[in-house]
Amino acid sequence: MKKTGINGLLAIVLGLTACVSSADRDFSQAEAVISGEAMVDYIKVLASDEFRGRAPFTEGEELTINYLKGQFIELGLEPVFDGSYFQEVPLMEVEVKPADELRMQTPGGLLELQNLSEFVAFSRKVQPRTKIEDAPVVFAGYGIVAPEYGWNDYEGLDARGKIVVVLVNDPGLATGDPGLFRGNAMSYYGRWTYKYEEAARQGALGLLIVHNTRGAGYPWSVVVNGGVSPKLYLQDENGNAEFADLEGWLTTGAAEKLFAGAGMDFHELVARASQVGFRAVELNTRMWFEMESRFTYDVSRNVAGVFPGTDLGDEVIIFSAHWDHFGIGPIIDGDSIYRGAVDNGTSIAWMLEIARAFGKLEQKPRRSIMILAPTAEEQGLLGAHWYVSHPAFPLEKTVANFNNDLMLPLGRMRDVMITGFGQSTLDDLVEEAAARQDRYVVADPTPETGMYYRADHFAFAKAGVPALFARGNVEHREHGRDWMAQKEKDWLANNYHKPADKYDAETWNMEGIVEDARLAFYMSWKLARSEEWPQWKEGSEFKAVRERYMP
Repeated sequence: MKKTGINGLLAIVLGLTACVSSADRDFSQAEAVISGEAMVDYIKVLASDEFRGRAPFTEGEELTINYLKGQFIELGLEPVFDGSYFQEVPLMEVEVKPADELRMQTPGGLLELQNLSEFVAFSRKVQPRTKIEDAPVVFAGYGIVAPEYGWNDYEGLDARGKIVVVLVNDPGLATGDPGLFRGNAMSYYGRWTYKYEEAARQGALGLLIVHNTRGAGYPWSVVVNGGVSPKLYLQDENGNAEFADLEGWLTTGAAEKLFAGAGMDFHELVARASQVGFRAVELNTRMWFEMESRFTYDVSRNVAGVFPGTDLGDEVIIFSAHWDHFGIGPIIDGDSIYRGAVDNGTSIAWMLEIARAFGKLEQKPRRSIMILAPTAEEQGLLGAHWYVSHPAFPLEKTVANFNNDLMLPLGRMRDVMITGFGQSTLDDLVEEAAARQDRYVVADPTPETGMYYRADHFAFAKAGVPALFARGNVEHREHGRDWMAQKEKDWLANNYHKPADKYDAETWNMEGIVEDARLAFYMSWKLARSEEWPQWKEGSEFKAVRERYMP
C-alpha cells in the first residue's frame, strides 16, 4: 500500500510537471510568431495613401474596416456581434459658427473677448441656434465634486442659468501636495470632459475652462484647432439636452481681464480655489453670446473578433487599438493625407500580432480573448464608449482591457512605462512580465498631462473595467533616457497629428514594439488561464464603479 501510494504521488507530480512544461512550450512557440516584419506589412497598408487617413464616414473607413475584417478572418478570430465583425456606432457631426465676440459687462466696464485668440466656444446640444443673454457669471474653482476627497466646488452654489468659470486640471497639480487628489498626476476630475459633465449635472447654462499649458497638457493652439474643426458625438435620442448650452475655454489672459473687471485678482482667487473649503465667487458680471450649429448624422463601425475560451469562455479579456485617424486635412509641407502610421497604425499592428500568437496556441485559454478596433478615438474615444455601453460580453464578465496608442518605432526599451501607474493590480502583472524581459516598470513621467484619460482604455476604466496602457517609452536600451526623451519630443512636434506621421523604412525599428507585444501576450495568456480578477486599488476613482455591479 505504501509503495503504491508513493508511486501514485510520483505519477501525479510527473504528470503536473509535464502539463506545465507542455503549456510553457506551447506559449513559447506561439510567442515566437510575433514578428516586426508582419507589423510593418500591416502598417504599410493602413498608412498608405490609398487609405486616405482612415477618417470615419469616408472611403478610408470602408477600406480600413474591411481590411481588418480580412485580417481577423485570416487569424482565426470569430465574429463578435451577432455573426458580424462590425458594430455600428451612430455618430453626430456638429459644426459650430460662433460669434466673433463674447461680451461681458463687468463692474469695471464692457469686456469684449475675441473668438479663437481669447476664447473658444462650442455646443453639443441639438439646437440650430444658441443665444445667451444677460447671464450671470460665477467662478467655481476647479468645478469639482469629489466626495472621496471631501471636495465640492459647487457647494452652496445654484448654477442653474449661470455661466460658470472654472480652472483646468485639479488642486493636486496646483499645490504640488501629494496628499491632495493625486498630487502632480491628473485625476479624472482634472479633465475637461469631467468638468463639462459636472456642469451639466449642476444645471449650468454654460461652462468656460481657463486654459494653461501645464494644466491642460497642451498649448492653446490645440484648443483652437479643436474649436475650428467639426466635432463628432455619439447620437443621443434626447439631443444632448442634459448638457450646458455653452462649453468653452478662456485663455489665462482673458480670465485675468474678466477678474480685473470684477475688481478681483485672478491669481489670488486661483490660490484660494486650491484650498479645502473654497466656495464659489459671484463675479457680478453678465454675459451675452450667440452661435449657430449644423448637424450631420451617420454611422461608423467598431471592428472586433474573438477567440472563444473553454470552461471560462463567458469571461473575456479585451485588447484594443483604435483604427481611425484624421483623413484629409490642411496642407502641411505639400501633403494633406494624415496617415496615422504611429497614431495608431503601430498599435493596431501590436494587437494583430498578439492575436496571431493566440491563434497559434494548441492549448486554448480558458477565458475568451477579444480583439477590438474602435472607431472615432480621435474625436473623444467615441467607439470605445459606445462599445462599453453596448458590450458583446457583460462588463461583469469583462476581466481586463489591454489598450495601446502612439507606440513609437524606435527600438528596444529597458522600461515598461505604465500610464496610470498605481490604479490597479494589473501593475503587478506588468512587473512580472517585465522581469522576464530584463526590463523595469516606470510610471509615466508626465502624469499631469492626463494621458490616462485620453486613450480608449479610459472608456473601459470609466465603466469600471481594470484597464492597462503600458509600453516602452522612457529608456532606450542603447541610447538611454535623454536620447529617448528628445526623440519623443521631436516626434510630437513634427509628426503628431500631421501628414508627416507616416512609415519610414530608414528610421523605423520595430524591435521594441515586438517586445511590447510579447509582454502583453504573456500577461493576457497568464490571466486567461487563471481565475484571477484584477482589482482597482484603494484610492482609484474607478473602484466604486466596479463594485456597484460585480457579484
